[in-house]
Amino acid sequence: MITKKLALFGTLAAALLASPAALAQVSDDLVKIGVLTDMNGPASTPTGQGSVTAAQMAVDDFGGKVLGKPITVVVGDHQLKPDIGASLARRWYDVDQVDLIVDVPVSAVGLAVQNIANEKKKLFITHSTGATDFHGKFCSPYTMQWVFDTRALAVGTAQEVVKRGGDSWFFITDDYAFGHSLEKDASAVVTKNGGKVLGAVRPPFATPDLSSFILQAQASKAKIIGIAGGPPNNTNEIKTAGEFGVFAGGQQMAALLALITDVHSIGLSAAQGLLLTTSFYWDMDDKTREWSKRYFAKMNRMPTMWQAGVYSSVTAYLNAVKEAGTDEPLKVAAKMREKPVEDFFARNGKLREDNLMIHDLWLVQVKTPAESKYPWDYYKILAKISGEDAFGPPDPACPLIKK
Repeated sequence: MITKKLALFGTLAAALLASPAALAQVSDDLVKIGVLTDMNGPASTPTGQGSVTAAQMAVDDFGGKVLGKPITVVVGDHQLKPDIGASLARRWYDVDQVDLIVDVPVSAVGLAVQNIANEKKKLFITHSTGATDFHGKFCSPYTMQWVFDTRALAVGTAQEVVKRGGDSWFFITDDYAFGHSLEKDASAVVTKNGGKVLGAVRPPFATPDLSSFILQAQASKAKIIGIAGGPPNNTNEIKTAGEFGVFAGGQQMAALLALITDVHSIGLSAAQGLLLTTSFYWDMDDKTREWSKRYFAKMNRMPTMWQAGVYSSVTAYLNAVKEAGTDEPLKVAAKMREKPVEDFFARNGKLREDNLMIHDLWLVQVKTPAESKYPWDYYKILAKISGEDAFGPPDPACPLIKK
């Protein structure tokens, strides 16, 4: 009788130990997420505290615990400097036991952090960096790109604009790698679809007076002036173009990277008519509005696609930790690739084998002041661009791609 009881106890114990709850393993009994961002510089409005808030919202909405262990968010400011970003990432992974780093605006900083993530075999999800190298020649099992890349924005905008008759282009391109990449990708699409590129000018980053560059673009008579760059040049170019009567003269501007916070700072009077591609718009439907209004209550402004993407990816990560029963990086990443990503941020989303999250994008046009009916009512949605069309096939240079 005692032998039977012992055998039964052993069977029950084995079953208990085999259960997911019993097998759950969380390193250091804590899941720690680090938001590495720009807190005070030129990228702080579209990322910064808004990205921190989005990450904390995801943790709070998840219940603050996963596998019975607490989740915490820490914050670092890399000041847009690769050496500072790499140093913070190394300390977080080595000393502070951070499990996941998110955000990291500016591709040079993001690539530096990616190197550390690879070395330390820890996870990193980038949202506000667009270099295709993240999922191309530098692709990594530990790094995911969640919101956009330069190809998706350039291809999405150029392809849809040419379809609508914008078949002659002149580029104002930021004179560094990011701007050159946007111009190259967009130019290829314009010519492939039967359009012409009439020329380009390349102002240096943060040029204080852009007048001469705008005048050259205006004189080109191109139907579309493509803005291949980010802040601060892109917003100043749009403002200057409005002052010089570019829109009134019948030309349109297509921003290959522009965020809703950029449009807000420019104002509808100057930005009206601007064409751009975005991964997210707060006022698209009930799901986007519900989350964005909760975000607005905390930040007093609507979220950018980058900030919304932080929430989406942190939630996906925490769900994967729960389902995997562990925070072991490669097991979590594998779980994240198993299911489609379908939430308020992403439509028809999927984390591919190259760790790029492809999803639908939207071509939008900035409304006129008369068309805008309430605060932050800025965009008219012109077209949906499928993730497959926008992001294209995986880059064969990525070693993760099965040959």
